[in-house]
Amino acid sequence: MAGILQRKTWILSTVIIVAAACIILYVTSGADGKSANIPPGSLPAIEVDAVLQQTRQKQGYEQYRSGTDQATQPNVDITIEAGDYIKAEGEDVHKLTNYEGMEGVSLHTGETGQVNWNINVPETGLYNLSAIYYPVEGKSSAIERALYIDGELPFAEAAYLQFDRVWANEKDVVEQDNQGNDLRPRQVEEPRWMEETFQDSDGYEQAPFKFYLEKGEHTLTLKSSREPMVIRSIRLFNEKTAVPYAETAGAQQSDTSGQPKDVLIRIEGEAAIAKSSPTLYPTSERSSSAVSPYSASQVRINTIGGFNWRLPGQWIEWEVDVPESGLYHIGFTAQQNFVKGIYSTRKLTIDGEVPFAEMAKAPFHYQSDYRIDVMGGKAAYKFHLEKGKHVLRLENSLGDFAPLIRNVEDSLYNLNSMYRRILMITGTKPDEFRDYRVEKQIPNLLEVFSGESKRLKDVAAQLRLLSGQSSDQEALIKTMALQLDEMIDKPDTIPRRLAAYKTNTGGLGTWVQQAREQPLEIDALYVTSIDRDIPGTGMGPLAKLGHEAKIFYHSFFIDYNQIGNVATSEDQRTVTVWIGSGRDQANTMKAMIDKTFTPDSGINVNLKLVNMGTLLPATLSGEGPDVAMQIGNDLPVNFAMRNSAVDLTQFSDYNAVEQEFRESAIVPYAYDSGVYALPETQTFNMLFYRKDVLEELGLEVPQNWEDVEALLAILSKNHMEFGMPIVTQANMQGVNIPPNSQYATMLLQNGGAFYRNDDKESDLDSRIGIETFKQWTEFYTDYKLEREYDFANRFRTGQMPIGLTDYTMYNQLSVFAPEIRGLWGFVPVPGTVQADGTLNRDVPGGGSAVMMLEGAKEQDAAWEFMKWWTSTTTQAEFGREMEGLMGAAARYPTANIKALDSLPWPAEDYANLKAQFETVKGIPEVPGGYFTGRHLFNAFYKTVVGQVEARESIMDYTQYIQDEIRVKRNEFGLP
Repeated sequence: MAGILQRKTWILSTVIIVAAACIILYVTSGADGKSANIPPGSLPAIEVDAVLQQTRQKQGYEQYRSGTDQATQPNVDITIEAGDYIKAEGEDVHKLTNYEGMEGVSLHTGETGQVNWNINVPETGLYNLSAIYYPVEGKSSAIERALYIDGELPFAEAAYLQFDRVWANEKDVVEQDNQGNDLRPRQVEEPRWMEETFQDSDGYEQAPFKFYLEKGEHTLTLKSSREPMVIRSIRLFNEKTAVPYAETAGAQQSDTSGQPKDVLIRIEGEAAIAKSSPTLYPTSERSSSAVSPYSASQVRINTIGGFNWRLPGQWIEWEVDVPESGLYHIGFTAQQNFVKGIYSTRKLTIDGEVPFAEMAKAPFHYQSDYRIDVMGGKAAYKFHLEKGKHVLRLENSLGDFAPLIRNVEDSLYNLNSMYRRILMITGTKPDEFRDYRVEKQIPNLLEVFSGESKRLKDVAAQLRLLSGQSSDQEALIKTMALQLDEMIDKPDTIPRRLAAYKTNTGGLGTWVQQAREQPLEIDALYVTSIDRDIPGTGMGPLAKLGHEAKIFYHSFFIDYNQIGNVATSEDQRTVTVWIGSGRDQANTMKAMIDKTFTPDSGINVNLKLVNMGTLLPATLSGEGPDVAMQIGNDLPVNFAMRNSAVDLTQFSDYNAVEQEFRESAIVPYAYDSGVYALPETQTFNMLFYRKDVLEELGLEVPQNWEDVEALLAILSKNHMEFGMPIVTQANMQGVNIPPNSQYATMLLQNGGAFYRNDDKESDLDSRIGIETFKQWTEFYTDYKLEREYDFANRFRTGQMPIGLTDYTMYNQLSVFAPEIRGLWGFVPVPGTVQADGTLNRDVPGGGSAVMMLEGAKEQDAAWEFMKWWTSTTTQAEFGREMEGLMGAAARYPTANIKALDSLPWPAEDYANLKAQFETVKGIPEVPGGYFTGRHLFNAFYKTVVGQVEARESIMDYTQYIQDEIRVKRNEFGLP
């Protein structure tokens, strides 16, 4: 009896739990926030006070159009033949006849140079411009050109015209690994002739640019910024505006008796025929049962888009074959669980045209799971489609949020400008008991604060209107507006509030960056007759519960740490590889291995994501890998000294492999006539500078260290800073500290070295070493430079308008600080004047490497893997994949010379980068060399903080370095 009661109690508890779970799932599935449906053009324009127009945006498109609003838009259509140019600059400009199926003469333009054309405008007015182009092979990134009219940029945005490439799946059929999991389809370029109307690449302007041209002769110039392309013609015309839905035939036709019946066409999202970026590849969704194909136990390629499809201008195309002419509904099975408080917007075009105005801003609202989004919602739009094939395109658009984001970005620029001016008076640490009267000393300070407060409040109000509720999206903006109001009410508190002010402006910058990202994941596209509904398979609460139960069950049998093909006992050649970076990198790498390396070589790779701190103990215990990747510069030689790394020069083709890198990249891995690793990445410092701030101060970019000293005096007078490479200790105990890059730069430029006598002794106590140390520390003792700081934030505000830092900062700033786009640059570091008058701009290089462990059983197979991984093709593909997955901030700093050339750098910036790369020098790793960086750091602090004379400090600590090198050489039996 007790057992029966116990069993009943257990069954009842289970039923209650299951029922509760169902209720929770049901409630949460419908509890997501809904955004208001705002008719196109119904939001009022945000008025900006006149005082706020005194910024760089006075040269922007919005201001350009404000003076031409009353101009007519003539009904003109003129074509300029690309081959009829009047002037061309650049080596890669040449004519092509009947190129790729396009009749007539086309013009090939390279990634540098410019071409001029004459045009006779028949009537004064506003015009659109477009180009028919063909994206020839380049570096796989979007093509970029700048447009000049009569030798001048009409507005700032015209310097960044973008022309997309076309990408598609390499194969129509999805391949699988040996575990039955789908492999991600490889993306290949499928170029075609296209017409692109000149428009805003940032997405702030929803309509294509209108150019004001007076009657008569004009010169149009296209200047290459990035990537080559072939141009067939340039067109001057006025684009037709899409009419509202209410004026279309579909909306006005009430009699539907003669329309197609019982038509349900489903196109899988992953079956897209084209996309604008190789990163818009089909993906796998395992968190929902609503997708198709579905599997709870295996990886299935079943969606497209997601977080990768987040930037304005990115598009995906599908082809649909309509069985008969008539009216249809269009819908999507989609998931938008990425941005809450705002919604993702897409522009829908059919065969290249927007069917009606509402489809220029189709909203996809937030919801935690997949749902069916029918265009038009409950009152679904009726699209007229003719029988036959049609191309449907969804293009990422900022929609109604565009003017709001642009206003916040402009506001951020103004607020940072005011922060800089306040800083010039108060410094970074204002005296709490002093009245600086900044409102009297800075013209229009309170007026700007008042105008920006009003603008931010208007933005917050419109955000609430769009989202239909209060959200964290508006909270940050309202916080900034509130602080501005408090500063206006009590101007004497402005200096005391600077820290909070800086924090809030930093938050605004993050908001701008995130608000521009509007991801969307598509499972399927539907075209249905107006009498059919789209089935919602797998979307109910019970389906969700069943999915979770299946996932839980299969978790007992599936090893989720194994990625891709898993080597079996029959496999004869297998390499175990450890990687110490993130899971995204590991997943991308494993996909590339399974796609190209294993099929081509027959060698299986077991890739494991581990903490590289375990590499040494694992190796000592015999549990280490065959190959270790992305390791620091200090590890290969340390392992080589202990006979734990393989000398790569023993392989017959090593010399050929070595040619893929600069000599400086090999130096840290060379030891005792051998080389014990291949370089993966190589980084070095560049000089970053704010063009606008230096112009305000009347300063030029320094060319040598004497120029830097002169510049420091002016910056100090204005309470601004110069960023020297930070001097900091290791972030965790036991981690090696490399020699400070600024000391290394000056030492190399002065003709010095870190070691002498075949790397048996430290050379820091030499005359050059001591004088360089003194010169380096004087920057901190005489000019009080900061030792530790956040360069990106200070550079963004202008507090630190110039500084030396790793060149990968370029990638971060490109994404992190959109409000200063075009207002900064980077150039080679200042040099040291030599006896012959030349400048020595040598800089030290850093980076990471891939190493083969001595315990590798299949050393030939491991070598094949290392060669493949560091090859030009693989490194270039990995760089593109990571940039697509994580954004431009993740641009890969490969050490492979040709692979770096193939990454999508703007031509002018890459020319500066390459010039500096030619002067990079490697710093050798020696036994006991870990003391060099550590005691250089100690000597620095003893002089700068302890106020001990520089010569005494460096001499004392160099002795410790000498002793450690001697001890280690004796330990390893070295002469």
